[in-house]
Amino acid sequence: MKKHIVCFGDSNTHGYCADPSDCADGGSRFNEDERWPCVLQSLLGGDYLVIEEGLSGRTTVFDDPIHGDLAGTDYISPCLISHEPVDLLIIMLGTNDTKERFGCTAAAIGVAMQRLIRQAQNTLCWSPAGPNILLVCPPPIGEGFFDPAMGEGCREKSLGLAEAFANAAALTGVHFTDAADCQFNPIDHMHLSRQGHSQLAHKLAAMVPELL
Repeated sequence: MKKHIVCFGDSNTHGYCADPSDCADGGSRFNEDERWPCVLQSLLGGDYLVIEEGLSGRTTVFDDPIHGDLAGTDYISPCLISHEPVDLLIIMLGTNDTKERFGCTAAAIGVAMQRLIRQAQNTLCWSPAGPNILLVCPPPIGEGFFDPAMGEGCREKSLGLAEAFANAAALTGVHFTDAADCQFNPIDHMHLSRQGHSQLAHKLAAMVPELL
């Protein structure tokens, strides 16, 4: 059986494209040659099955009063069970948790991530090797960002996520990497560009074989 890798994230895993001119199809979602999980699949080859589980707006644990059904803790267990046996779970979340309406600091978002990780670790879905998780901190929101729907303070909180998530990874015993060197687009400053998707895929492709 192929090694099952589940990529659990938000719009940056789903492949939202804020700049249609950056997408080969000119749409609002990068295609299968551009999205980082698909590029990762191509780089890893046929011994691996890379599974996309990206949902725009997804948070770690927070129920969104405006857009429902977005808390990662509500979906991660059935998601993982549906893809068993899971050899590696890649989690990249946190940007949506910085929204003003959740009222959380970067440190609090780190604690929320710990809860999500522990839930995943305790889900009966893993290959015989046991729970295996890579936590990816998304790039911090760019300087030109302002989205009234997300509110104030998002960028400032996002700048603290790398430290908070590195701490969460250490406390839960999971792998960690920071995607800060992966490019965001210059339109909304919080979604990966096509180049950013490629950069992330290549970064992970160099890591994944060593984790399995």
